[in-house]
Amino acid sequence: MNKRFFDIVAATLGLVFLSPFLLWIAWLVRREDGGPVFYRGVRVGLHGKPFRIFKFRTMVVDAEKTGVLSTADDDTRITYVGKFLRRYKLDELPQLLNVLKGDMSIVGQRPEVKRYTDLFTEEEKIILSIRPGITDWASIWNSDEGAILAGAEDPEQTYMELIRPTKLKLQMKYVRERSLWMDLKIIFITILAIIQPESQAVRKIRGGS
Repeated sequence: MNKRFFDIVAATLGLVFLSPFLLWIAWLVRREDGGPVFYRGVRVGLHGKPFRIFKFRTMVVDAEKTGVLSTADDDTRITYVGKFLRRYKLDELPQLLNVLKGDMSIVGQRPEVKRYTDLFTEEEKIILSIRPGITDWASIWNSDEGAILAGAEDPEQTYMELIRPTKLKLQMKYVRERSLWMDLKIIFITILAIIQPESQAVRKIRGGS
């Protein structure tokens, strides 16, 4: 099956079946502080082309103007509703719209901001040869980045030293070995990581990086 065809079918079905739940989340976000429902930050996509991502807003309005890119769980910019959405990755669900638009795939490396992709080595630039995705091996391995960064004096430095090297390694691994079967496996383990984070399959990914 063609990957793009799979993405369109999966994203369409997801949006249709989840629409009541998505509308409820949108209402919660809007009710908390009256700000916009979505966060539309710029990310780097296929072949380095920038696009605006869809995410439920989990931080105060204009939080990105502080210049801080890595977010710890104890970041004071995170809203009350945002903490719940981040915990269960529900803020990522609107990216199904990006999948329909062709900016993203269901499975692929998480899209980064230009500041980080500008640091790619020649070898790492292979990551930009495919569409970014909602989930991948790195997302499963590091499903709670905010917890790792919590309490760090410099969250961005901690991200660069403790998270980014392994994240890039796993992203390059996916690009080189990707297949429809692997995509289905990643989707299954991602769901498992959310509802049963201590399962053997999830621990294997997090411990074998």
